[in-house]
Order: sequence, then C-alpha cells, then structure tokens
Amino acid sequence: MYYKSTSYRLFTGFNYFLLLLASVLCVLPIVHILAVSFSASAAANSHLVGLWPVDFNVESYTKTMNNPNFGRAFLVAIERTLLGTFMTMAVITLAGYALSKENAAFKSRNVYAWYFVFTMLFTGGVIPTYIVVRNLHLMDTLWALVLPGAVQVFNMILLMNFFKATPKELEEAAFMDGAGHFTILFRVYLPLAMPAIATLSLFSIVGNWNAWFDGLLYINDYRNYPLATFLQTIIVQQDFSKLNPDVNELKNISQRTVKAAQIFIGILPVLLVYPLLQGYFVKGIVLGAVKE
Repeated sequence: MYYKSTSYRLFTGFNYFLLLLASVLCVLPIVHILAVSFSASAAANSHLVGLWPVDFNVESYTKTMNNPNFGRAFLVAIERTLLGTFMTMAVITLAGYALSKENAAFKSRNVYAWYFVFTMLFTGGVIPTYIVVRNLHLMDTLWALVLPGAVQVFNMILLMNFFKATPKELEEAAFMDGAGHFTILFRVYLPLAMPAIATLSLFSIVGNWNAWFDGLLYINDYRNYPLATFLQTIIVQQDFSKLNPDVNELKNISQRTVKAAQIFIGILPVLLVYPLLQGYFVKGIVLGAVKE
C-alpha cells in the first residue's frame, strides 16, 4: 500500500470527472433518440421529448421493421460489412506482414511501400472510380460496395508498424524450427496481434456499416441499397415513398419518430459489437513475449 499525496488524489479525481462527463455527453444523445423513437407523433413534433418517452408507443418500430425494403437493406448492410471486413483484414494483414520485413529480406520493400503511400495521398477521384466500376460490370452488385475500398492503406500501415515492433527473436526461433512465412504469420504474429486486429476490424466494421455514398453511386435499384444508403434517402432526402405510409399510421408516427427509430436501429449493431472487441484494446501487445 503506497502513499497517495493530496495532489495525486486531486489529479485522479479530476481525470475521473472528465471521463465521466465525456461518457455522459456521448450517451445522452443516444438516450434522447431512443426516447423520441418510442414517443407519440404529437409529442415528438412539439419537441416535448427529453430523455424519457412521451405517450409511449412502438408504431415507428413496427412500421420500420414491417417494411420489406428496410429489412432487405439491413441484410445487404450485414453482407457488405462481413464481406468487406474479411477482405480488408485479409489484404492488410498479408501486405502488412510482407512490408514489415527489412530490405535485406524483401529487396523491393521500399518500392511497394511508396506505391501504397502514393495511392493513399493521390486518388483517381469519383468519376474515374465510377467508370472503372461500370466497365468491370460491377454496378448493382455487392462487389461494387466492397472492392473499391478493400485496401485501407492507413490501417495497413498501422498493422505493418505493429508487425515491425514484434521481437525478431520470435520469428528467428520459428524459422529454426522449420516454419515458413505463412506458419509464422498465423501461428506467431497474429496471436500477438489480436489487440491490433480487433481494433482495425472495428474500424472496418464501422466504416462499412456507415458507408452510404457509394450505395448512391453504384446501386441504381433502391431495393439493393445497404442500410446506410437507405436511411440517407429517408432521413436526409426525406423520401418517405419507400416506407409505404398510410393515413391511419401517420397519426401515431411522424418523420421525427421514424427517423429516430431508424437511427437507433442503425447504430445498434455497432453498439453490440464494440463491447465484444473492447477487451482487446487494453491488453499488452508483446509484453513478456521475450526474456533476455
């Protein structure tokens, strides 16, 4: 039991206060959106809803979940997120491992590294990318949403730097035991890289789930929209034709309540995934892996 000075206690208490305040500021908007989504149309339109529903009802969720277009967009978003995350992590893991080697082991390393950096700094733009996707006959397919953003160079550089920081003694010991590069990657590097893999996977999941602009560009049939694009057409463009509303249902729901319900449904998967991966964020990377 060590002594804690008064200044140390004040500093620790101040840090806890700031973290608690930041957490509350992050949670309150979500609670407000949830309250609006469960409130009646009149209360929501009159801005009477705070952090608790007024005239509780679930009409907005019922209408949203019974809409076949919404369900189809939700499934497309899941497929896009799973496939996009898998492809991204596979590509950046293989590329990051190769580029983490020294010039003596990989003579063309600098050439490939600068090639990736160049693509991160200079891109072709929206129109050339659209032409490429169209000429490859990827329009109105899931691949049009996945392939253009599969190589995330910034995340690859982060993973490459992590691999470079891994003690070389582990790789040398594996080589002495007769292991090849793939064995070393999957049996040595990846188990140690789980915190980094989890973090970058979360980045990719959130990016694929929230992406909406590419859906507007490459998908002509709104029935093939991912969820983010589908919500954008309703929330931003305020196009309610895809909800098939009728007069009786509009008595209990409004644009405000439907928007709140759809926003909460849209962020719910990310809220569920984040706690599962959070445990990897604070784990040591290679602490204690090598004893000298």
